[in-house]
Amino acid sequence: MYRDNAMPSTRSESAAATSIERWRADTPGCTERIHLNNAGAALVPSSVATAVAGHLALESRLGAYEAAESVADQLQDVYASLATLLGTQPRNVAVVPNSTVAFSQALSTFDLGPGSRILTTRNDYASNQIMYLSLAQRRGVEVVRAEDRPEGGVDPQSVRELIRQRRPSLVAVTWVPTNSGLVQPVEAVGRICEEAGIPYLVDGCQVIGQIPIDVDRVRCDYFAASARKFLRGPRGIGFLFASDRVLGEGAYPLLIDMHGATWTDPDAFEVEAGARRFETWESSCALVLGMGAAARYALSVGISVACDRVRQLADLARRLLARLPGVRVLDRGPELCAIVTAALSHPNPEAVKLELRRRRVNVSTTTRASAVIDMDEKHASAALRFSPHYYNTEDEVERAVGMLGELLGKA
Repeated sequence: MYRDNAMPSTRSESAAATSIERWRADTPGCTERIHLNNAGAALVPSSVATAVAGHLALESRLGAYEAAESVADQLQDVYASLATLLGTQPRNVAVVPNSTVAFSQALSTFDLGPGSRILTTRNDYASNQIMYLSLAQRRGVEVVRAEDRPEGGVDPQSVRELIRQRRPSLVAVTWVPTNSGLVQPVEAVGRICEEAGIPYLVDGCQVIGQIPIDVDRVRCDYFAASARKFLRGPRGIGFLFASDRVLGEGAYPLLIDMHGATWTDPDAFEVEAGARRFETWESSCALVLGMGAAARYALSVGISVACDRVRQLADLARRLLARLPGVRVLDRGPELCAIVTAALSHPNPEAVKLELRRRRVNVSTTTRASAVIDMDEKHASAALRFSPHYYNTEDEVERAVGMLGELLGKA
């Protein structure tokens, strides 16, 4: 186990300690607090903060339009870095304000109405479920949810059977839900969708930066994500992957603008050749450059390295939390990631969160409204959420859980 004051006993432990020290040196916020809210928004590396602040300074000197033109090559590099993270090409990547916009842009490419079906899971992200229900109320779309496996997570066989029986217009899955450490079997679902010729939309908001991604293996048509979480980018920016198949078929968002298409005649327009048809003209160049810096930093760390590290820390958090009286760990599934959730006997988890913050420990709370079906099945109305990242230490996790135990003991 790595500790700030421990001497590593092997060469591999020494290398790991050196890496952690470097990551923490690149993350000034580590000196001020224990940040275990990376599923909400991670602490950004210095390179990200420098990229954002540097471009804002450039805009203040040159003007926003002129500053954007002066960094045109750097902006193009952002698409290349994101494409490398996804295992795709820059033409398949669109930059958008956040993952919800990315998801809704993809969803809007489908002409959904009475008789249309969206096949999803019981663990989808709340915003996505609300979109489906809005389409159900306004357009008569039917929302169909696949069954879970006994151990947790969507059952691919249920997806297969529902595709055969109900023939949905698309399948939509949240890879990692916000209220749980569950990792959904998106590759298995992708194979089924590909075999059946059903479009496949994946929300990867909590995945990018903590789990290796290859969109060819996932076989998704769309993949939506945000920069602010495990990717360690700035808030207010995200991206969308669109496959060659949907681009070749001419798919485009319902409300496309002058950046995604060109007005060619009074009653005609032509969409952009690549995924940028999903973008809008207005964008924050500072945030885009910050996202690019975050992507490059993630690649330098190595997503597989990050994945191993965060799962070790999350496993430690679950073990320690399970020992505390009045705490019930909620995470279920054959594969778990860096999100750890626990129901408390304390009547006000939000107050616990704020008291931990006062002690310079950042965690978050998640409520029933974030995942109605899953939380009801777990008989929980709210949960405390710990989400470590690779720059956290075992000592930080132990101290954070220890402080929680003190608070619960006094309640």
